[in-house]
Amino acid sequence: MVLSRFWLAIFISSIAFVIIGLFSGSSYSIDYVLNGKKDEPLLISEKYLKEVPAFIKDSIEKAPENTIVINKVETDLDTTYVYKNQTVKIYSGVQKSDGLLPTCKNSLLDLILPLIAYLAFFCGLMELLIISGAAERLATKLSPVFAKVFPTIPKNHESISYMTLNFAANFLGLDSAATPFGLKAMESLQTINPEKDKASDAQIMFMCLHAAGLTLIPTSIIGYRAAENASNPADVMLPCIITSFVGTIAAFLLVGIKQRINFKSASLVLALTTILAAIAGLLFYINGLDLIGKNFFTGNLSGLMLVAIIGFTLIFSFYNEKKFTQKDTTIFDTFVDGAKNGLNTGVKIFPYVMGMLVAISFFRNSGLFEIISNGISFTFAQIGVAKEITDSLPVAMLRPFSSGGSRGFMIDAMRSFGPDSFTGRLSCIFQCSAETTFYVIAVYFGSINIKNTRYTLGMMLLVDLICVITAIMVASWFF
Repeated sequence: MVLSRFWLAIFISSIAFVIIGLFSGSSYSIDYVLNGKKDEPLLISEKYLKEVPAFIKDSIEKAPENTIVINKVETDLDTTYVYKNQTVKIYSGVQKSDGLLPTCKNSLLDLILPLIAYLAFFCGLMELLIISGAAERLATKLSPVFAKVFPTIPKNHESISYMTLNFAANFLGLDSAATPFGLKAMESLQTINPEKDKASDAQIMFMCLHAAGLTLIPTSIIGYRAAENASNPADVMLPCIITSFVGTIAAFLLVGIKQRINFKSASLVLALTTILAAIAGLLFYINGLDLIGKNFFTGNLSGLMLVAIIGFTLIFSFYNEKKFTQKDTTIFDTFVDGAKNGLNTGVKIFPYVMGMLVAISFFRNSGLFEIISNGISFTFAQIGVAKEITDSLPVAMLRPFSSGGSRGFMIDAMRSFGPDSFTGRLSCIFQCSAETTFYVIAVYFGSINIKNTRYTLGMMLLVDLICVITAIMVASWFF
């Protein structure tokens, strides 16, 4: 219900803002909201040739293709004049996001189709894990800990193994594997959910832990920093790990208090201590490496782990091939059946993803998001927050809505202020240490037709806020 109302609110308010802007004269056309594409120039006016200044008229008639570009130093924006069909079209600025119709198209071609491919492959592997008995063994090993974190999950339930694989994939920065594992976990949790249209406590806990985005190797962030010629692309790795770890602990405590989980359990304390020790050990090892060693280690660990998971699954399945024979199937046929399930899941979640992305697109292109973002940055500036922080806040604000949008702001921050500036580094930590909340809710709950998400959205946004505050504190400490 909360997500539905929020979706309606940003959609309707954005539409109203676009219409008001058109009739008030602050925008010339609304076609860009419907058909425009990201980074295309925006049409701000159209005039007859005789109406433009004389020096522009003379220049545009002599220019190749009757087009000239003038840079306004005070705004650092290029203004383009194009003379065609007896009128001069004037463009200035660029579009923030794809329009409604391109977003509908791209959500299928650029997002859902690749996601379906990932789902098909990893759901095929998970089917092998189930039939071979590997999932059951993993669940048995981890049941004592998961019984404390997820008290409503039966002992040795298969969802435990799926959640473990999801957390492991996120931990290693393997987004393509994390989503299929997470969707399979939600599907498995749904089988023990007594109210099928209402999120269960276990599903909410899983979603909120997922929101913190605990990551060991932020490979994509390191790659973007390297592309922008950072002196040490991996220098934000430790702050990213600390921030995401704090967010994960906060999510566990907040949801745990809400669900009245017993925090005094010895097995739970031991598990948290073990995880913390493992992270500390890896960090100690990584910090002992030189720059080339760090780049080599961080660049290969995630890939090696993914290959190891695939290899283990296939070898374990072959070792237990008699279990497949008992079910009158083969290893390959089992993989194909699992892949078909992944395909069906991808088709099911498409409407949810498209609906959310279109609303976010409208929100950004309407200009309403920019006004809110600037207003918040101005407010923080007035209460003494450093400009280096306020300059990076757009990344933190957009991250729950759009990974691609916040990534664009992050790259822009590095290009505008420098990849080794405080703003550039903080933007990278923001991008790494939180989740695309609205997208994740739409995908995960949409895949199992959950209508009532209860307090999931509010809790995930609170975790995002904690990650933002922690990121600022950690960045100030390190840089």
